[in-house]
Amino acid sequence: MNTTEAARPPLPPFTHETAAQKVRMAEDGWNGRNPEKVALAYTIDSQWRNRAEFPVGREQIIAFLTQKWAKEHEYRLIKELWAYEGNRIAVRFAYEWHSDNDEWFRSYGNENWEFDQNGLMQRRYACINDLPIKESDRKFHWPLGRRPDDHPGLSDLGL
Repeated sequence: MNTTEAARPPLPPFTHETAAQKVRMAEDGWNGRNPEKVALAYTIDSQWRNRAEFPVGREQIIAFLTQKWAKEHEYRLIKELWAYEGNRIAVRFAYEWHSDNDEWFRSYGNENWEFDQNGLMQRRYACINDLPIKESDRKFHWPLGRRPDDHPGLSDLGL
């Protein structure tokens, strides 16, 4: 393990507790909207499928996330553990954001993750759908950044 591939506990194989911890850590990172910091959770050669885009490696991940968060304003995300086994985790998620034209959306999706022995994500496959919503229909109202621990999750919100 070199310095660019430092371990990111919890490490596989995952238990229910460690998989849920990994999911919350990912949610917290993405809600921070710092592409360089988020990219450190992925292997140097990580492979993604995100909608119709296929970033490979941290440089492309940083570019992808930079572009994403420049377009998706007021981004707030909730992830929920769906399943886990060995070094793989499946999550479902929803996030709310608005466009440059102040059109609001709730984006729903599922992700499949595969981790290396150091706890870095080496594969991420995401399927995402965007639902236009009214601003009054928003459900994610915490201040930008980490979702507060007492804020309801997806299941609690009926999502």
